[in-house]
This record gives sequence, structure tokens and C-alpha cells, in this order.
Amino acid sequence: MSVEPQALERAIDRATAALIKDQRPDGHWVYELEADATIPAEYVLLVHYLGEAPNIELERKIGNYLRRIQSPHHGGWPLFHDGAFDLSATVKAYFALKMIGDDPQAPHMQRARQAILDAGGALKANVFTRIQLALYGDCSWRDTPSVPAELILLPRWFPIHLSKMSYWARTVIVPLLVLQSEKPIAKNPRGVHVPELFLDRGSRAQSRAAHQSRYWAAFFGALDVALKALEPVWPKGLRRRAITACLAFVRERLNGEDGLGAIYPAMANSVMMFDCLGYPPDHPERAIARKSVENLLVIKEHEAYCQPCVSPVWDTALTCHALMEANADTALTAVQRGLDWLKPLQVLDLKGDWAEWRPDVRPGGWAFQYNNPHYVDLDDTAVVVMALDRAQRTIAPDPDAPAAIARGAEWIAGLQSKNGGFAAFDADNTYHYLNNIPFADHGALLDPPTEDVTGRCLGMMAQLGEAKDSPRMKEAIDYLERTQLEDGSWFGRWGVNYIYGTWSVLCGLQAAGVPAEHPMLKKAADWLVTIQNEDGGWGEDCNSYKLDYQGYERAPSTASQTAWALLGLMAAGQVDHPAVARGIEYLHNTQNLEGLWDQEHYTGGGFPRVFYLRYHGYPKFFPLWALARYRNLRASNTRSVAFGL
Repeated sequence: MSVEPQALERAIDRATAALIKDQRPDGHWVYELEADATIPAEYVLLVHYLGEAPNIELERKIGNYLRRIQSPHHGGWPLFHDGAFDLSATVKAYFALKMIGDDPQAPHMQRARQAILDAGGALKANVFTRIQLALYGDCSWRDTPSVPAELILLPRWFPIHLSKMSYWARTVIVPLLVLQSEKPIAKNPRGVHVPELFLDRGSRAQSRAAHQSRYWAAFFGALDVALKALEPVWPKGLRRRAITACLAFVRERLNGEDGLGAIYPAMANSVMMFDCLGYPPDHPERAIARKSVENLLVIKEHEAYCQPCVSPVWDTALTCHALMEANADTALTAVQRGLDWLKPLQVLDLKGDWAEWRPDVRPGGWAFQYNNPHYVDLDDTAVVVMALDRAQRTIAPDPDAPAAIARGAEWIAGLQSKNGGFAAFDADNTYHYLNNIPFADHGALLDPPTEDVTGRCLGMMAQLGEAKDSPRMKEAIDYLERTQLEDGSWFGRWGVNYIYGTWSVLCGLQAAGVPAEHPMLKKAADWLVTIQNEDGGWGEDCNSYKLDYQGYERAPSTASQTAWALLGLMAAGQVDHPAVARGIEYLHNTQNLEGLWDQEHYTGGGFPRVFYLRYHGYPKFFPLWALARYRNLRASNTRSVAFGL
């Protein structure tokens, strides 16, 4: 072992102490969740859309943040740290900085503007950006796809129906249906516009995204033309009924201060919807929707930005797993407090949108955020259930835990898709033709089963004692066997990317009793070894989500991806492999003075090719988990991981 046992123990102790220090007084953990320039820029534009008196100091700090993350290479804004130019993010960041008061002739604004024009101008930006521009009157609503509010009235059998879209699409689209119907114009008291971002002539809005089929796009494009032509003669009574239905949808899911869907785009759209329908700022529903947006701000001494959402359940559950692996008395006490915070957040009395297709399944899941009962998710639920079960066995029995564990497992089992896999929020959300509608130029309208979530749910079922040959276990294992790629890796939908997917699946397969000698595990372990960086760590670039999904793309080592690779190799029975020792040495050598790890690179997935996440907690709890598991397995006789994660 290249890291001496005493040095390894000191590293584990330091990381454990640092994580415990981060625990909130009520027992939970929550770390910053950072996206790209888009959300803070949209926040600035939302304030001015509503005509609110801006917080000048907050705007100054957001301006500092936007200028800092502007790329020195291409002059625009990327979707992730050190990434390529992204037109839509750059248009919004430029608009926000101009709104804040940056001189368009300042060097950083000139560079951004030239990059936008070189890319074809603002009309080439994505649909959501063009809608933002239309709300300010800077482009025509005709340059955006028509999405009639009557969509909400269509029967479920209709090919285009809200229940056939993902949860995030539903919550974003419904208030947007009202905005598209009413076509409001921003109050914009400063009168700021961006005509300089448009080419004088020869530029048109993009009609088909790269992922979209030519034939489907032609069909939906013709439908869009027809809808625009019919708009002047659309029945007013039907439109009023549709807007009333949209309003009822939002009201039912308003979710208090946590906001519609607990995600920024839906929350901001709900505020604008209330505004355009004439709700005054002090109306309780509009006011609480507005407050939900404010709760996403991260305000520091010199900078500020707006998060896309918050991740307390995810952070708390994963931190509990890492601390249980560390196994110090202080760590286990902190875990008990964390689990006590998590248990009451289980949703037992409300059937969310998932029940549209699985009405006979009892609720029992956890959400990602503080509160989001209509949209609990399988990934969080599996991780929480495994943490509760592990604590029952290794810390102390909790009389309340067995019922919570059983309900969570029952809910997950009830949402297994027909192909054997598990998705994040729904079952069988596989209407792939919908990604061809003009509105879906991001290609992320659906929530199909994925390998990473399936691995997690498989691991949970196995940890709870489900037999390997039970129908649902067999179906999940068969799904994973079918989806393994030729090089041995698995795709990672919610983390970057093949390293994340492979770790998630290997943990599930190992827990299910698939032996290390099985070709699936052996091939995956061999792949992880071959992609190790020279410094002993692992890294993968967000560019591996390219449209053709050609596979892993090497990148500088990161703490979180190194931890995932190590946990995956150890799950595959390779704890004594030299690559594991080198990875442990990398983590030991890169631990910072606080006892944790630094990481600027984004390793969280939002929407492939469109939206990425920097989980500030990932380089904190995952490396501790890997170091402690290595220590524990090296000291054991079986070298076998006892849990599903």
C-alpha cells in the first residue's frame, strides 16, 4: 500500500471532522449547487421584467460573478468550467450585464458580442433564450415555437400530452403556455435592449436541432406554421378555459417557498405567469412564488449567483453514507442526526404526477430538495433507504426506520419500467418522438430509464435482501447487461459521465451477488483501469455527452470522479489492484488544509449537452467515502462490500 496506514487514517479523520463541521444545526447537510451563467443572468432579467426596484448591491455581486466566469479564450460563456462557447448562455449573460450597467463598449462586452455575431446572432440561440428575448420585445414571438395553452386540455391518449413529458418539462411548460398565449412585454424600467446582438439580415431562428429527425421536424414544423396561422381566429372561450387549467395546475403544485417543481425555470415562469394575469405583487400566491426564487440566491462577500435548485436530501443522504464508512463515534452520531432529519421528509400522503401512469402504487419516496412532494425521485429514495437500512445494522436499531424503509422500497419497485430499468421520476417515460417538437431543441423533454439510476435501485433491492433471481432483480440485471457499452462502461445520465454510470452500476451488480469474475464486472473494471490518468486520479470531460455519445473523453483528474472510479473498482473486487492504490495516493496527496478537496470542474449532469452542475459537496464526501472504504476492505477478510452503494 503506497499510503501508510497511519497517514490514511489521518486523512480520513481530517475529512470526517470537516464534514461534521459542515452539518447544519438541525442535522442536515446542504452544499452549493452551481450551474452556468444562464440562471444568474435570468434572475437579473426577471427582476427587471417585473419592474421591481433592483437590489443594486446584489446586482453588483452578480455582475462580478458573471465577469469572472466569462471565458478568456473565446470571449463568451460556457456551460461548464473551461468549456466551449455556448451561444444561449452568452446572449443571456451579455443581456444581464448590460442591464446591470456594463458599458457595451467595454472590452469584455465587445468580445462577447463579437462571439455572438460570429455564431449567427441571437436568433440562433435556443428556444428558451428566444422566449426571453421575446418577453423583452427584442425578437418576435413568431421566432419561437407555438405551444398553445390548449395543450393542457388534451386527453392522455393524444400523442402530445403533458403526462408523456418529464417532470421538469411539465413544470416549466405549463406557466409558459400562459406566457405564450398572453405574450406579455417586460416592464423593463431601465429600457435596456440588445438589438446589437442580431445580424442585420440573413439570420433566421433555427428550425431543427441537431438531435431531431428531419422527417419528424418537418411534420412538427408544418404544425407550428398552422398553429401560428390559426392564432388570430382561435376560440377565445377555449383559450380562457385552457389558461384556467394552467393556473389550477400551478396552484396545486406551487409548493410554498420551495417553488413550482423546486427548480428555477419553473419557479420564474410561475412568477411571470401570475404577473401577466394581473396578480399584484402582494397576492399570496405570487408573493410566495417570488420568494421561492429569492431562496435560491447564494450571496457572498464579493459575488452572488442564483442556483438552479437546492440539494439537501441528496447531500445529506450521501454524506451519511460517507460518514458511516468512516465509522468514527463522532461520525456515527452525526449520521443519526442526519437520518433523523431525513425521515420526516418521506412523502407518504400525496400521489405526485408519477401516479398518472402508476395509480395503484403507494407513495413513499423522498425528493431532492427540502420540499417537492409532487416530484419525489427514485435516486434520492434509493440512497436514503440504503442509508436508513445501513444505520439499522451498524449503528443502532430505530423503531421508526423499518416502516420508512419498506415504504420507500415499495414505491421504487412500483416504478420499475417495462424494460427493467428505472428512471429518475417516472415509469416508462419513453415517448422519444416528443424530442422532435420545435420546443424540445434541448433534447431533454423525457425521463427514460437510465443505467445509473437502475444501478442504484438494484443495489437498494439487493441490500434489503431481495433474491437475485426475483423477477424485478432479473429484469434490472438484464437491462444493465443490455446497456453495457462495448468498452465495458455504462452511460451516466446524472453524473459525468461514463465513470459515474460505471460506478453506479458496479455497486448495484456487486450487491446483487454478480461475482467479480462475471464478464460484465471484469470488463468494466478493466475499462476503469485503462482510463486512469498518469497522476493516479480519474477525470472525464462534460464533452463526453456529445450527440453521438462516442464514449469517455479524458480530462484532468478530479476528486469526485477519482472517488467514483475507486468505489467502482472496489465493488468489482479489485481492492488490491495497483490502480486502486495509485488512486488512493492521488486523493491523499490532493487533500487540502481543511481536510477536504478542491474541484472547479463540473461533474454533475443536468441535461446532456445543455445543462451541467457543479455539486460543491461532491469533492467533500465522495473522496472520504473512497478512502474509508479502502481502509475497511483492506482490513477485512472477504474484501467484499456489504452494501448496495
